[in-house]
Amino acid sequence: MITLDPKTGALTNATTGPTYSKPAAGPELGQNDFLTLMLAQLQAQDPLNPMDNADFVAQLAQFSQVSGLEKINKTVETLGSGMGDFRVASAANMLGRQVLVPGNVARADADGGVHGVVDLSENASSVVVTYSHGVTGELLKSMPMGRQSRGDMAFDWTDVPADLVAKRTPIRISVSATGAEGSKTLGPQVYARVLSATSGGKGQDLTLQIEDYGALNALEVNSIR
Repeated sequence: MITLDPKTGALTNATTGPTYSKPAAGPELGQNDFLTLMLAQLQAQDPLNPMDNADFVAQLAQFSQVSGLEKINKTVETLGSGMGDFRVASAANMLGRQVLVPGNVARADADGGVHGVVDLSENASSVVVTYSHGVTGELLKSMPMGRQSRGDMAFDWTDVPADLVAKRTPIRISVSATGAEGSKTLGPQVYARVLSATSGGKGQDLTLQIEDYGALNALEVNSIR
């Protein structure tokens, strides 16, 4: 009986041993090659000692295995191509949007607002958010937020002066909270604009270029406006 290894392409005679090995640098055997070899085996078999049914079924099972692997490979290639198209579409959709990033510098959006979030590690009797000119340091606005519970607290300045909006002036944000441990300054997260997006090839992640913050892996984004 001659058998074919679907992984290596090697032919082996049960009596005489290996009869053929596929060259290492040669092309992969496909379904047609497998079927041709099987038909050749049937034609060359000893009429007085033909292949029994169990051996024939085993050969068919090997053929099915090779066929299944080829279908899987084609499916994976199709999925890879589709993912590439999806990444391109995602990149285009991100342009001009704002994503939440750790930082204290923000710029007003087209509606004249600055938005962010701060994580309060404990209940606070008072929270104050201050906004300063990012270049001159001038205090622009101080916004008392009152008593706040532990957890994420959103903050917004929705009436940023028109000249700051038009010039896209950077605004520095500071958050102070008073709790059981006293008063302390907290590091906020702010919404910053996506300037560009690059779709990585060969399964690489989408990379965003964020205004004032540079490159950011899209997988790190957990909120978008």
